[in-house]
Amino acid sequence: MSALAPQGRVIIAKITAVYGVKGWVKIHSFTDPLSNFFGYSDVYFCKSGKWQRAEFDECRPHGKGIVGHLVGVDDRDAAAAFCGLELAVAGDALPALEEDDFYWHQLIGLKVNTLLSSGESCLLGEVDHLLETGANDVLVVRKCAGSIDDKERLIPYVPGQFVKNIDLDAKVISVDWDPEF
Repeated sequence: MSALAPQGRVIIAKITAVYGVKGWVKIHSFTDPLSNFFGYSDVYFCKSGKWQRAEFDECRPHGKGIVGHLVGVDDRDAAAAFCGLELAVAGDALPALEEDDFYWHQLIGLKVNTLLSSGESCLLGEVDHLLETGANDVLVVRKCAGSIDDKERLIPYVPGQFVKNIDLDAKVISVDWDPEF
């Protein structure tokens, strides 16, 4: 999943391009697996600063993505107006996770600390976003108020090895990471 949208909505996909001439659009789903996108009935998009319900009368897998048709959008030019819009669902519509599993949007904005060899805690920055690499996800940690420097760090999201603890209440991730990297 991407980021937390206003009003407790979570971005689950993005309309990327038009598809054909009859108002269909291509959709890039951030859900894993991709087919989870089809399980959401109340999907929203933000256009001109206003959240609106996205009513698809048909969606289907297409290659490595999804194509869909929005109700009332019946030509290529009308569909083009939706390109670039993110699709979101209410946060409480997401399936419950096992203990110690997290959605990406829950990690964005958390402070990232590591222990120095002296035993002192050191603030590396905060999670700006995550990258999917195939082998493992990667935390992109950028400077924030109080961080030790202005470096951007790419920390593999490997619980137990690099990610030692995640405390959502304290909004902190503890990692085992050399601040020099």
